[in-house]
Amino acid sequence: MPLKNYGVLKGRVIGSRPGTGPSPHYQINVVAGATQYRIAINVKSQLAPSELLYLVVENFQHPLTVGLSELGHGFSEVQRRPGGIALDFIRGNLFHRTQMRPLPYSVPGPDNDLNEKLHAYVQRAIDDEDATIYAFGERWGPENDLRDRYFGFLPGNGVHDIHMNQGNSGRFTEQDGVWQDGGLLLHFPAMTGGSGEVLFPEQWVAIFLAFQSQAWHTDDVTGHRITPGGRLKRSPTDAYGLLPQWLIPKEMMQGGSG
Repeated sequence: MPLKNYGVLKGRVIGSRPGTGPSPHYQINVVAGATQYRIAINVKSQLAPSELLYLVVENFQHPLTVGLSELGHGFSEVQRRPGGIALDFIRGNLFHRTQMRPLPYSVPGPDNDLNEKLHAYVQRAIDDEDATIYAFGERWGPENDLRDRYFGFLPGNGVHDIHMNQGNSGRFTEQDGVWQDGGLLLHFPAMTGGSGEVLFPEQWVAIFLAFQSQAWHTDDVTGHRITPGGRLKRSPTDAYGLLPQWLIPKEMMQGGSG
């Protein structure tokens, strides 16, 4: 079955912890009003290959950012349909999958693993009190009698599955669905100087993650992988009337900002 409670968390970043251990997740502490949340991001796959595919779009431009800006802080359930703010890596014209690269979660040296790539943008959001984070995925909690195991707030509460959620294999196929992919977006407002001059322009940063074991041809209803020779029921245009990027010849692509 698809994710139980798909939506997006909007808030301000106040802390983080790198992913460690046998099932590492990069942890982000977020506050929205008087409520704290934890965002748990897979940085290593349980299925081989273990390295996740990742893509950072540093100047993300897409119609969904308008809808995100209008949301209130906190967790909002999202309708799993085209034309709204739900994410679908295959149907949503977000990026071209060939732009994604595999990356280990932890290796010696600076700025060369997934923990460090995530931390660079998360730390920037911590330092900028006006920055806003948007985390798409499945909500858990609130767990009224349990403190958060990483940041200690009560009640435990958060969002996980911040990655592609279709085309899975093995026991993870039960989580397949369309228009329910996870992702991380960060909005940094423009910074101006004392005379009103723009020091840094407004910026949307999008971070997309997928497992190498996932398929990129999936059924339009179930989100299950389509085997070679299977039928694709997808319409020739995406939710915004654009040709899906997986159909566009690579030489015609002009970047991953959608």
